[in-house]
Amino acid sequence: MSYEALPEIPEFDFAKLKLEKLVVKADEKSVKEALDNLASNAQSFEDRKKGSKAKDGDQVVIDFVGKIDGEAFEGGAGEDYPLVLGSGSFIPGFESQLVGAKAGDEVAVTVSFPADYGAKHLAGKEAVFDCTVKGVKAPKPAEIDDALAKQFGAESLDALKTQVSERLEAEYVGASRQVMKRALLDQLDKLVKFDLPPSLVEAEAGQIAHQLWHDDNPDHHGHDHPEITPTDEHKTLAERRVRLGLLLAEVGRKESVEVTDAEMTQAVLAQARQYPGQERAFFEFVQKNPQMQQQLRAPIFEDKVVDLVFAGAKVTEKEVSKDKLQEAVEALDEL
Repeated sequence: MSYEALPEIPEFDFAKLKLEKLVVKADEKSVKEALDNLASNAQSFEDRKKGSKAKDGDQVVIDFVGKIDGEAFEGGAGEDYPLVLGSGSFIPGFESQLVGAKAGDEVAVTVSFPADYGAKHLAGKEAVFDCTVKGVKAPKPAEIDDALAKQFGAESLDALKTQVSERLEAEYVGASRQVMKRALLDQLDKLVKFDLPPSLVEAEAGQIAHQLWHDDNPDHHGHDHPEITPTDEHKTLAERRVRLGLLLAEVGRKESVEVTDAEMTQAVLAQARQYPGQERAFFEFVQKNPQMQQQLRAPIFEDKVVDLVFAGAKVTEKEVSKDKLQEAVEALDEL
């Protein structure tokens, strides 16, 4: 049995790296926009004048019974349901047919369930919903005041503004870090060259091709698909990933970077929140699954190494607008 030797990775001087850190301040306009959104989310509804027609954005209170081929189906009925028109909470085409309805109206809404609808027995089928409109209500945005602040756990409006400002700036810092990290990886990919183990590149290219195929074919699960051959583009991306992965791993090893138990616990907690009610089962799954542990550990390790390199690089700050930062983040997806 033969093993492919890992390459010798050359050292490099962090100080040769020149990086730009985009800085965005949470200005009054951004804070006001965020407060307006909070007020919109906390809005209430009040009855419109008798005989008023429902408009987009209004809330209609309805009883409904859905039928396919004249037969009511399970899960297709409701009473006193508050539906905001234009919210997109019902299947496409449903809400628009209630625009113009008045309290007391009977409306037959005809829609087709999407072909990819979650309930397979309904997918692609046409249904008629017999709706009784029991009320039409207009939106009433919440006042931006101390009462709104208390709804969101703040003592006062000033305290809420401070919280919003801090949250916005934390989001800007996170986005700026993404942009600077990409710039760092681009520089490292050009500056540090070494021979790559062909088997690692081949395996990574296969994984990339496989993942992209599944992204384009979300209905196919498992490995029941035609053979997927990596393209030259996949191989080029694989070389970059393998090179940067080996390089960052070596930097971390030399600098004795470790992922602490506390950091792992935080990562597991963050993932467990995606499975409400099943947190304990998820914890037990992670404990018994070394591969899952490595999946959680790897990005933490990488971020700690990246922060280490940031600290040694020449970083200049550049104050930009929120829109400029957003453009820089969107450009990451185009590369």
